[in-house]
Amino acid sequence: HLQTIRLCNWETGGCYFRKNDGVIVIKDHTFAESMPKIPVLILNGFLGSGKTTLLTSLLVQSHKKQLSIGVVVNDMSELDVDGLLVAQTEFFEKNDSNFQSIYSCVLSSKKGLKKLSDSLNQMVLTNAPELLIIETSGSCHPMPLIEFFSKQSQFKLTGVLTLVDSAMIDQDYDCGKQLVPIMQRNVQAQQRDTTNLLVEQILFCSHLVLTKVDRIQKTKIPEIAQSIHEINPFVSIISVPWGNLPIDDVLTMPEYDFHRVSQLIKELKPTFEVDGHDDEPYNLVANVIKDDRPFHPQRLWDTCQQHLGQHIYRSKGFFYLPNRDKLSLLWNQAASGINLQVIGSWRAGILEDEDNGLDEMEIKGLEKMLAKEPGRFGDRRCHLTVIGDKTQVDWFTESLQRCFLTEHEIEHWKSGGTFPDPWPNNYVTREC
Repeated sequence: HLQTIRLCNWETGGCYFRKNDGVIVIKDHTFAESMPKIPVLILNGFLGSGKTTLLTSLLVQSHKKQLSIGVVVNDMSELDVDGLLVAQTEFFEKNDSNFQSIYSCVLSSKKGLKKLSDSLNQMVLTNAPELLIIETSGSCHPMPLIEFFSKQSQFKLTGVLTLVDSAMIDQDYDCGKQLVPIMQRNVQAQQRDTTNLLVEQILFCSHLVLTKVDRIQKTKIPEIAQSIHEINPFVSIISVPWGNLPIDDVLTMPEYDFHRVSQLIKELKPTFEVDGHDDEPYNLVANVIKDDRPFHPQRLWDTCQQHLGQHIYRSKGFFYLPNRDKLSLLWNQAASGINLQVIGSWRAGILEDEDNGLDEMEIKGLEKMLAKEPGRFGDRRCHLTVIGDKTQVDWFTESLQRCFLTEHEIEHWKSGGTFPDPWPNNYVTREC
């Protein structure tokens, strides 16, 4: 009558058995070591490098193979955009313990590691997965995570994938040739910035993935690969369009080589501990914008053309435009690139559509849900997070806030008026 539960006590390494009337703890490390370890894949990489796209691709493939996957998504911002998007997919039920979202911190901080430990404890107690995938925040340093998993008796770290945005490397680092020189200047000046983070993410990885290769000239890809390979000659470099990495390659990855990075950890740890990574790592901050008004299309366009500085690394979230107010749009900016994606329809927009195809009961259900919404325009809202160097984030955030409709413009919109709209009519459609 005993049902075996996977090892879940991080401190003692005790084995757990569950009985009908409670839990019996057996501290038998010999038995614990015989339990199969759960393989762990870490998706690391700078802001906007394509981690969520790769994660989604792996989830689709695992679903087809009927493979049980555990997922942890991390966001340094309080606005958990990636976590919300993954949670809305078909792969996880509501309140599924195999999906954990950790936000308002980075996993490389003490706070983040504590939340990770608690999340994994909850995951394995209920339904231990066959593979655990962790998508880190773009500002996350891999070293603390690697140290964390080197001490876990129930998990086996098999892959630390660093995703590198080829377009960003081409534009900001001259196809990667400036990565090491800038890093060396930082060392001489005794300072650490996002270049240090990017280089060290490459140094700690077991596999390096070049993303967004479709956005640069094909002749530049070998240049970028060569420049990056000089930083970490121990790993192979592959280019992956649209996150199309075969999950079979992930499942056959050998255990992570902790010995290879042991000296690197010794060298970096003193500096890492002095700098601290709990607040504003690498001078990065995250601002959140929340408003129930739509953006003025032309002002938003002009602001992005004129005020999107080089050190605004990432902005993402949900928004709407007055001319297209039935559509819930995903704002997805990384470096100089901005994508608009349709992720669904606002409930308010569905009710306003005379041909919505709903019966009376469904209409009443939607009206009941909308009555609980705090905004003036039903469930419509603009919630964005802006991440970048703290010298520029406030300025760009204020510029975006000036793009919302004024009260006079809201009256014009509500009376059926339109606004100049230079944004493309074609969107990327995200299926959830």
